[in-house]
Amino acid sequence: MTKNNATPHPIGIFDSGLGGLTVTQALIQLLPNEDIIYFGDTMHHPYGEKSAAAIQSYSIKIANLFLEKQCKLILIACYSASSTAYDLLKEYVGSKAIVMNVIDPMIYWLGQKYNDKRIGLIGTKATVNSKIFKKKIEGLNRGIQVNDYPTNLLASAIEEFGNHEIVNNLVRVYLEHPSLKNIEALILACTHYPIVKNHIAAFYNNKIDIIDSSEIVAQAVKKSLEEQNLLNTAKYSKNKFYISDNNLDSFSAGTKLFFNEEIALEPYPLWD
Repeated sequence: MTKNNATPHPIGIFDSGLGGLTVTQALIQLLPNEDIIYFGDTMHHPYGEKSAAAIQSYSIKIANLFLEKQCKLILIACYSASSTAYDLLKEYVGSKAIVMNVIDPMIYWLGQKYNDKRIGLIGTKATVNSKIFKKKIEGLNRGIQVNDYPTNLLASAIEEFGNHEIVNNLVRVYLEHPSLKNIEALILACTHYPIVKNHIAAFYNNKIDIIDSSEIVAQAVKKSLEEQNLLNTAKYSKNKFYISDNNLDSFSAGTKLFFNEEIALEPYPLWD
C-alpha cells in the first residue's frame, strides 16, 4: 500500500447486511473525497446468530476482497464481527491496511463522557455474549456500569420492515426488560439500530442519551487516516456498494432507510 494522495486507495467497509450504511453515510459526509467500497454480506445475514468461527471465516473472505482492491483501511461496520473477528482480522491483514472496528472508538468516547454512570446496551446475541463491551469498559476503571441485553430479532426486523409499527412494538418488548431500567444512557451496539433511534428515545421519554456510533466511528476513521497521512486531498469519490446475493430488489429498496435515498447495489458473488 503506497501512501500517496496522488493515487488514492479506497476505504473498505463491511457488515452482515445494510446496517453498516449508517456508518458509511457518516463517513461520506465527513470525508467526501474518499473512495468507499461497501460490502453487505446479505447471503449470511444476520451475523448475530452465527458462531464466532463462522463470522471469522466470512470476515477473512471479505478482507481478501478489500485487499485485492488495495483498500488502505478496512472498517468492520458490524458489532458482531467487531466483537468476534477483529483481532484475527488485524493479524491476518498485517501491515497491508489499517483495520478498525466500531467498538474501540465507542469505548474511548464512553470513557470521556460517562464516568460513574449506569449505561444500558442492546445488541445481537454474538455481541452481548462476547462481553467485549463490559470487559473493555471495566478496563477503563471509570466507574461505568453496563447492563447489556440481547435484542436478537431487531436487526433482521429493521432490514425487512424498516420503521413499520411491527418494529416499534418489538423495540418496546425488548426495552421493557428489567436490566434496561433506571439507566442514564443506552448504547446502540448494532449499526441497524439508529434507524429506530426515535422509537427508542420515545420509549424513554427522551430522558436518556441514546448513543449512536456512526459519527463517533467516522471521526475515529478520519483521525487514523490523518495520522498515517492517508487522507485524500483531492475529490476522487467513486463509491461502490456490493451485496453477496442477488436479491437486489429487496435490498435496494431497504437502502432508503439507511442512506435517505436509494443507492445502486451490485451483486458480488464472493461465495460462488
